Amino acid sequence: MPPLRRFSIPALLAAALLLGACTRGESEAASPEPPAEAARVAVLTVQPRRVVVTDELPGRVSALRTAEIRPQVGGIVQKVLFTEGSEVAADQPLFQIDPAPFAADVEAATAALARAKADLLNADAKHNRIKALADARTASAAALGDATAELARARANVAEARANLTRRKLELGYATVRSPIAGRIGQALVTEGGLASVGASTALAVVQQMDRVYLDVRQPSMRRELLEEMLERGSSEEAGALPVDILTITGRPYDFQGRILFSESTVDPGTGSIAMRVEVPNPSRQLLPGMYLRARVPSAIYANALTVPQEAVLRDPSGRAQLAVIGNDNTASRRDVELGPLVDRQYVILSGLKPGETVVVRGQDRTEAGGPLELVPYRPSSPQTKA
Repeated sequence: MPPLRRFSIPALLAAALLLGACTRGESEAASPEPPAEAARVAVLTVQPRRVVVTDELPGRVSALRTAEIRPQVGGIVQKVLFTEGSEVAADQPLFQIDPAPFAADVEAATAALARAKADLLNADAKHNRIKALADARTASAAALGDATAELARARANVAEARANLTRRKLELGYATVRSPIAGRIGQALVTEGGLASVGASTALAVVQQMDRVYLDVRQPSMRRELLEEMLERGSSEEAGALPVDILTITGRPYDFQGRILFSESTVDPGTGSIAMRVEVPNPSRQLLPGMYLRARVPSAIYANALTVPQEAVLRDPSGRAQLAVIGNDNTASRRDVELGPLVDRQYVILSGLKPGETVVVRGQDRTEAGGPLELVPYRPSSPQTKA
């Protein structure tokens, strides 16, 4: 039996370490490396849509119609027939002027008409007698001519008396002052016992129609041509497509939208602006004449615009706008684009992007490595989420 070979302890430890290293190296060489994890980005597929660009302009409210109540006959005011600040109807009595003098004039005109009619009867009978005598050749032609002229004069007197009576009746009717329009009436500027005078500088009251109001705004004159083109298109396929959003005096959106009526043809030489009138419904009488409001007036329309969120736009070192566009291999590449106006935090892309392409909205910094991406739909953040 051969003798046992003795090994030292350090030699045994070295051999064990060498054997473990070899085994670990073989195991690492046999197992493959794990694939790189895909970066998650939020993306949006762009589709054409209609975009209206607006300018927010200040404007002043005026009533649709304003009527100054003025007397057509003079006299003492007996009654005020309305409540100040109330709604009045068209042809509603507002003031009563003392009618007694005008009633007396009507009676006098009636008597004058009766007298003229009596004279006409007498002239007609005289004309008939003389005509009969002239036919029998017992009256001269001169007498017949005088009778005919007298009959014509009597008829003219009747017509004059009848017209005078009509005038006196109108004056009696004018003693009751009525509203020419429906609307809200303001303060009574003449009270009972006051003198209503024709041609006075002060009106008796003012009535304003406010179920609809005008908002007069001023816009740069360079927008006029574009605005007229939009209004012309609005008469056909774009009818009703130019609404005007109104902001109240507190800055809140108004419940109703206005519509553009016309723009002036004269440019203010000092400011280079042009006046424009917007008609706004006002059923609750919330808008009062003299108020200053703001109107969002359309300035441009893109029928098939491609839009991306504002946060999707990148800038290169020179300041040019870029988008990270997803390719067919599920990777992203940057592309130069031309930006249009910013509407509701959405940029209009004028060039550099096609319908149906997908752009990265969030996580653009994760696309620089050029690796595969995990695409998730972009969801805008609500104001509550941001808070």
